[in-house]
Amino acid sequence: MSLRADRQIAETPRLSVKSVQAYLTLVHPGTGCMGPAPVRRAGHVDAEVCVVALGAVRNVEWLADSGLAAGPRGIACDAGCRAFNMYGIVTDDVFVAGDVSRFPHPLFEYQLLSLEHWANAVAQAEVAAHNMVNPGPLRRPHLTVPTFWSSQFGLNIKSVGVPTFSDHVVIAQGSLKERRLAMVYGYRGRVTAAVTVNMAKSLDYYQHLIETAAPFPPAPGAADRPIEAEILIPSDVPDPRGLSHGPTVALTGHLPDRRLTVVRPG
Repeated sequence: MSLRADRQIAETPRLSVKSVQAYLTLVHPGTGCMGPAPVRRAGHVDAEVCVVALGAVRNVEWLADSGLAAGPRGIACDAGCRAFNMYGIVTDDVFVAGDVSRFPHPLFEYQLLSLEHWANAVAQAEVAAHNMVNPGPLRRPHLTVPTFWSSQFGLNIKSVGVPTFSDHVVIAQGSLKERRLAMVYGYRGRVTAAVTVNMAKSLDYYQHLIETAAPFPPAPGAADRPIEAEILIPSDVPDPRGLSHGPTVALTGHLPDRRLTVVRPG
């Protein structure tokens, strides 16, 4: 099959793709091989592995005349998954969940989060379904702390919170040399995210720090805490006003300057 990526839609037997950069050629699966990929201004690139990543652009074109608050980052909604209309007024009968949603979270100063991971889609869909069939007093908010995991080149990578919602980061455990570490992100003096590499057992501890708005940098306590844990490094998060392939946080205006804790029942 063949995909052409140049700000166009390419039709294949099973998918539609919108991309922006290169021309990509895939040999039909029936042949069992892949040909060279001609890249604009770079000739041909021979490769043994081809990775096609889909889904970064929200498909909201069909909602252009719906009157909903839909845009390149998705559809804005409240914490109960109810969509906003184009004037910022919440609707009562339109619910949003998954990658296409932009929702506020109290742990991240009520800024609208846009997350691309199946775990968030599952948790948010449960809240949306509950709120569809329950009256106002029984509705509940989507307060799940974002999580993500991946395995790359033999490394187990996991994250919790929103790393892009940060101004500094520290290596709280392990080291790059050991290929085993925990990086903790902070924003304005409180913990907002953590990323672990081959150290997944530590993630629950850092999630607790996020949920309780614990001070940043985190207090000493780990046996393998390095000296570098006291050195704050700017996280250099890209400007959220520009679209990117990762989770983004969109500013929503005036925000309450206070710390909040997620209260769990039971």
